[in-house]
Amino acid sequence: MIPLIGQLYRDHDVVMSVHGRSLVGRSPIDIIRAHYYAHKIDDVELPLAETSAIVEALAKIQPGPVSLDLALLANDFRASGSDDVETYLREQLAPVLDASSGQGTDVVLYGFGRIGRLLARIIIDHSGSGNGLNLRAIVVRRGSENDLVKRANLLRRDSVHGPFNGTIKVLEDENAILANGVRIQVIYSNDPASVDYTEYGIENAILVDNTGRWRDADGLGQHLQNKGISRVLLTAPGKGDMLNVVYGVNNDKITDEHTILSAASCTTNAITPVLKVLNDRFGVKRGHVETVHSYTNDQNLIDNFHKGDRRGRSAALNMVLTETGAAKAVAKALPEFEGKLTGNAIRVPTPDVSMAVLNLQLEQETTSDEINAFLEEVSLTGALRTQIDYVASPEIVSNDFVGSNRAGIVDGLATIVTGDSAVVYVWYDNEYGYSCQVVRIIEQLAGNHPAHLPALKA
Repeated sequence: MIPLIGQLYRDHDVVMSVHGRSLVGRSPIDIIRAHYYAHKIDDVELPLAETSAIVEALAKIQPGPVSLDLALLANDFRASGSDDVETYLREQLAPVLDASSGQGTDVVLYGFGRIGRLLARIIIDHSGSGNGLNLRAIVVRRGSENDLVKRANLLRRDSVHGPFNGTIKVLEDENAILANGVRIQVIYSNDPASVDYTEYGIENAILVDNTGRWRDADGLGQHLQNKGISRVLLTAPGKGDMLNVVYGVNNDKITDEHTILSAASCTTNAITPVLKVLNDRFGVKRGHVETVHSYTNDQNLIDNFHKGDRRGRSAALNMVLTETGAAKAVAKALPEFEGKLTGNAIRVPTPDVSMAVLNLQLEQETTSDEINAFLEEVSLTGALRTQIDYVASPEIVSNDFVGSNRAGIVDGLATIVTGDSAVVYVWYDNEYGYSCQVVRIIEQLAGNHPAHLPALKA
């Protein structure tokens, strides 16, 4: 299976997974574990022989770009009564059999901090045929004489997310980094409106601003003054009338007129999909969101002056009560939540992975079993299965979610329900899970987000 999965990915942008767990670039043990997990949560045997037959048939078909869930395909194939997997797949894949990946879209990362480097890793890892997203440049302020080497080393090694999966080479004469064969130009600039990107062969690019320095249309609009940039995406909550996008929830609102938009915050991305499905199923009258959030670079390592309240106190030694706009920001993606939510945040001494506690009053009485069964089904087969995950483990802790590609993971064993009051706990990797959501938006802006098979259904 492994060489066929790799070939289809590299040559045709076919991404295979088992209930959202990608099989691209994974080891034999990873693939076996994904099948075992599918069996555990579905209580339906998922033999490797069945998924292997699907992969072999796909290798014969050679479809266009598509995201395939092998577990769901295997289940649907069984239910179809068909006895020929290739014929079945050709019928299902008809819309993408002749599809082309296109010419690719240039991407520029403005800023190269925690989110910027993870975006770089994900985009490089998603390079596939080279016809999707092409990471062309990063823009930073020069920090030291050996700035280029330091930037490359920060991409190569990460204390939270581990080493880069591949090779990195510094091209000092060209002021560039070569990562798994992807050439990334490093551009030094202190002015967002002073770079001619076409000088570097960059055209019609999507610029992702990771700095958070500008959050309104006027500030971010400076990027559009540069040659070579066509759209700007902010990796922070946008101000004013800017469209704040939570992928999977309101990304259908994006039009060609949105040249500047926001990917909202990590917390908003984690809670909004869960709130949407709960509201659709049970109705939500009102609620409070308490976020237990890992510390960030905005805080001080030890006590020192900080313009914000309490954030000047040592992030490594304290739980720090602070504000969050995530609860109000939900309404920007889901207008039906306008005025329904309050929120607060506690920063805690962990470097990554956070938790949101949703304390909700519902419009109907229910039970924890009913809510959990619903959320588990959503995570497996629902339209938001790439945003919502579900776990029910008595030993799981925050470190277990480092590297999760879902926006949020419901902890089923923690759910509390009394009548119409429900408390739902949602874990999220506030760095990697959020970055995956950002990449999904970039793919949509680029027009090369792959179709899903089976299709995402409400």
